[in-house]
Amino acid sequence: MNDKLTLITCHANADFDAFAAMLAARHLYQPCFLLFPGTQERGLHKVFSSLDPADYNFRESASLNWMDFQRLVLVDTRQRSRIKHVAPLLQISGLCLEVWDHHPDSPDDLKADVQYLANTGAVTSRLVQELRRQYFKISAQEATLLGLGIYGDTGSFTYSSTTSEDFQAAAWLLEQGMDVNQISEMAAHELTSMHIQALNSLLESAHSYTINGMSVVLAEASMEHYLGDFAYLAHRLMEMEKFTVLFAIGIMGDRIQVVARSRCDFLNVGDICVRLGGGGHVYAASASIRSMPINEVRETILRGLFEQAHPEKSAREYMSSPAVGVEATARIREADELMLHFGLKAVPVFGSGTRQCVGILDAQTASRARAHGLAEMHVENYMQRRFLSLSPDAEIKELTNIIIGSRQRLVPIVENEAVIGVVTRTDLINIFAEGPGNILDRSDVRGKERNVGKLITDRLPQSIRQLLLLIGDLGRKLSLPVYIVGGFVRDLLLDRPNHDIDLVVEGNGIALAKELARVLGGRVREHQKFLTSVVIFTNAEGQESRIDVATARLEYYEYPAALPTVELSSIKMDLFRRDFSINALAVRLDSTPFGQLLDFFGGQRDIKERLIRVLHTLSFVEDPTRCLRAVRFEQRYKFKISPNAEKLIRNVLSLRLMERLSSPRLFNEYQHICNEADPPACFIRLEELGILQAIMPQLTLTSARRDILKRTKEILAWYRLLYFDEPIQTWFLYFLSLNNNLNYIETSNHFDQLGLPENKKNYIMAQRELMRGVLPRLNVWQHQEGTQGQRISALWKLLRPVSLECLLFMMAVTQNQGLLKNLSRYIMQWRHEKPDISGADLQGLGLTPGPLFGRLLQHVLEAKLDGQTPNAESQINFIRLLLANDLAED
Repeated sequence: MNDKLTLITCHANADFDAFAAMLAARHLYQPCFLLFPGTQERGLHKVFSSLDPADYNFRESASLNWMDFQRLVLVDTRQRSRIKHVAPLLQISGLCLEVWDHHPDSPDDLKADVQYLANTGAVTSRLVQELRRQYFKISAQEATLLGLGIYGDTGSFTYSSTTSEDFQAAAWLLEQGMDVNQISEMAAHELTSMHIQALNSLLESAHSYTINGMSVVLAEASMEHYLGDFAYLAHRLMEMEKFTVLFAIGIMGDRIQVVARSRCDFLNVGDICVRLGGGGHVYAASASIRSMPINEVRETILRGLFEQAHPEKSAREYMSSPAVGVEATARIREADELMLHFGLKAVPVFGSGTRQCVGILDAQTASRARAHGLAEMHVENYMQRRFLSLSPDAEIKELTNIIIGSRQRLVPIVENEAVIGVVTRTDLINIFAEGPGNILDRSDVRGKERNVGKLITDRLPQSIRQLLLLIGDLGRKLSLPVYIVGGFVRDLLLDRPNHDIDLVVEGNGIALAKELARVLGGRVREHQKFLTSVVIFTNAEGQESRIDVATARLEYYEYPAALPTVELSSIKMDLFRRDFSINALAVRLDSTPFGQLLDFFGGQRDIKERLIRVLHTLSFVEDPTRCLRAVRFEQRYKFKISPNAEKLIRNVLSLRLMERLSSPRLFNEYQHICNEADPPACFIRLEELGILQAIMPQLTLTSARRDILKRTKEILAWYRLLYFDEPIQTWFLYFLSLNNNLNYIETSNHFDQLGLPENKKNYIMAQRELMRGVLPRLNVWQHQEGTQGQRISALWKLLRPVSLECLLFMMAVTQNQGLLKNLSRYIMQWRHEKPDISGADLQGLGLTPGPLFGRLLQHVLEAKLDGQTPNAESQINFIRLLLANDLAED
């Protein structure tokens, strides 16, 4: 084989320009093979499929021996992350790498031995220039294919990136026989109903951000499955709406497709798509993403736009100074109290008597160390010793790489080996979301707004409406923006009852709470340290009600004051802390008109599409109980956990983070699941995801156990229809069902693993053992009450010590209809029976009060159950008979 065998390829998800460039390059490198990495564009796929691979030397990857190649030619890219299909070839020593590209430099670029970089609208134009210079002759068919690449990447010469070289290349191709009509046919896009629906979604969701006076539009569309030719929809949208800059985001199952287009060179959309794992140039770019939730995609785009709009700012301008920290020899207790006092998540650790940073201590580590009795240990024993710092001249991109990329909570800013300030994760978020110099006009930062005043009027009872109007009036009176947030808003949109009011105030939340309590005639329980309070009052129905009031807050170093304080944040920052997009909604109550809905994170869209999505990739890591909550909401609303959220759950399980949950938090979530409308569905889904096994490794939901769970749900529904006042511990009942037919030790272990209350363990386990002993003795009541000489009173005495939860469980596991009837009658009637006479009647018989009274009345009750003493007169006679025959002691 020739010593200079060459492989020619392009970037993954090829477009027309990349494909045409490969065809052109094959004339310049002989002998060669072409490796086409595939495409998501239906038009290109159709063109490629129509060609005979042998005519152009196309090869399948599986048929290639990497060791045969001495040269690799890349066209339309030089980014390592976009050519993973030839990664093995890049490892071969002595390989010659040549590049033909028209994209700007990026950090991911490979170092080439030879590179041909062009400032043209299409890289094919640069290759055509070389063919023309070397006097190549090509067929009319191939000229048309190359022209297709130029037309595609220049938007038929309408894009701002089009150059004179592109026109000259096209002119030469015309001389070679290029058929423009055929190009028009090959490049035509057939829009299906799904494409039209997606285009409508993009139009409806389009949201404009003003960046230094320029409009940038983000538009989103969600599809259940992958949709080809999404890039063409972005092109159509640009033409229809005449946008200057557009980021079209397609949420397609387990992937997100981003297509960016621009008519100006002020913003480099290619640089932003590189951050998302894609590529492109100033005017056109794209990215295909599988490991990032939609909210992080949005934030990455906006962060990139911000950095491009403010390249001149440095860490010195963003940092908080002076930095509050602790010395390495300080006690863990002292550091923890310092962070708690100032509301900090982390602090730099200084060398003794210096401002030199030797580590970082975060609040979580300090808190855990104290919990393990290590409060008096030195900070240096538990601080993070490996960390990254920056100089005051560092750019925001460097700060972002450390805080977001390396997940370091704060970055020490060091000058002359001394810490002069810090930039925290919160500072960075504040910069992007609500900080000074924000890229967004104030009119645009409120997210996707909609007024829900009419929904409040139509769907809520009058008492709740009046209360919300009152809160809005107080907000205006005190000049405090006030919002109702969370589940109340979610259920309002879903038209489900939920009257739990949680308020967030931008400003002094405690002041609003005190004024609200005064007007309602209630009282306030405040937590000054956390800037939260609870208003307790009597509602219109005469019942005690509570309203939680929180202040939107952010741990923040106040600038330029000497010491940090708890700094107020926007409602957006408060909502970003929440678990799922459907719970990150707010309604402003002091607005005019009343009832402005705020949706920063696509909660309305996810409600419409019935999806459970997290706000960021660390959501489940930060709080693993959200895994259980995701299942709970999924089953409650018949939604679906998004593919990306499901991947993140499995990642948490692989890291065994469920083991870190405290017993009270786990029990709290378990209780909530047991109180849902369909707990069996929740448990089954928990097992499908592996969450149940992570909590109780030895438990398997066999088909029999699943049947018991479902039967338990039916029995519980039956009991609730009785409308008895006696409360039932549903968590106890479902615990019995989950552990059906397991031995004592296994059940005891599961009790501990579920985090159930230790102070109730003896009672629960004793009740379970009592019930297991009673069940076999119930066989004699399998037909009709009182059969085989058994009296109802005997059943009453047998079941009397058994708890209500165990009684209902026995009904769930009972298959015999006669026994089921007797158990149901016992629950409904017999256990509530009482004698018709009292101690006063016994005194009337001349008896002295004492233990004898209790025994006599129990005899009377047993006789009544057996039909012997149906009324008071017969019961008095029964007592006389017992006394006459000395039977009272039996």
